[in-house]
Amino acid sequence: MESRFSSQKFYSVQEATKKMEHYCAYQERCHKEVTEKLRAMNMIPEAIDQIVGHLIQENFLNEERFAKAFARGKFNIKKWGSNRITRELKFRGISTYNIKSALAEIQNDDYLNTFDELAKKRLSQIKETNPFKKKKKLSDYLLYRGWESHLVYEKTNELIK
Repeated sequence: MESRFSSQKFYSVQEATKKMEHYCAYQERCHKEVTEKLRAMNMIPEAIDQIVGHLIQENFLNEERFAKAFARGKFNIKKWGSNRITRELKFRGISTYNIKSALAEIQNDDYLNTFDELAKKRLSQIKETNPFKKKKKLSDYLLYRGWESHLVYEKTNELIK
């Protein structure tokens, strides 16, 4: 009879700690990602708490640093607006304080310039001839990306007469 544990690897707290140190050193992680990874490694709750505590103490895990890196990356690379960044950070269990400090990293001028470039680029890709449908497609795209509705509607009205 084969046991259901035969293909699973078991980790000691030291092995799991080392593995998580590498996991966190590779890129910024949030507590939720680390906890889920430890659960997937079949670690017991007491071990998870001990390892997460160690990672925080040794500065491998830092929610504020994670939030700032996440916000910068999603804004610069994926061109997300603050609504989408906020939603994704909340989903990862990041505190409101850390979300605010992460969004403060993005300069207002950069934010508006990026939004303007993104809107113009997207508009040039929309083949629709009906101005109402064109506005809707542009608005939907920008709202999905997490840009504030007042900015989106001002911009679509400015670009599509």
